[in-house]
Amino acid sequence: MKKWLIVSGFVVMSLFAQVAHADQISVAVKGMVCSFCAQGIKKTLLRKEGVESVEVDLDKKIVTITTRQGASMPDSEVKESIVDAGYEVLSIDRKGS
Repeated sequence: MKKWLIVSGFVVMSLFAQVAHADQISVAVKGMVCSFCAQGIKKTLLRKEGVESVEVDLDKKIVTITTRQGASMPDSEVKESIVDAGYEVLSIDRKGS
């Protein structure tokens, strides 16, 4: 019984450790003024392998990218994707979850 409890404890801890590896990346974007702009950026970023979701706040000109568990997306890739879509990156802010 003790062995089962110990093993199940390790399994639960490893599951929580995996969840903690998703990042949330907030990107301030210059030139994003309409829903067509937002859709273009969102579509471009969602094609990236490590991207789980993309939310766009047109009023604040912020794109929020959430990466998949265990995936990463370097700032250079974020910037390149948005610049290639025709916009300028003003800043990138990261939060681990």
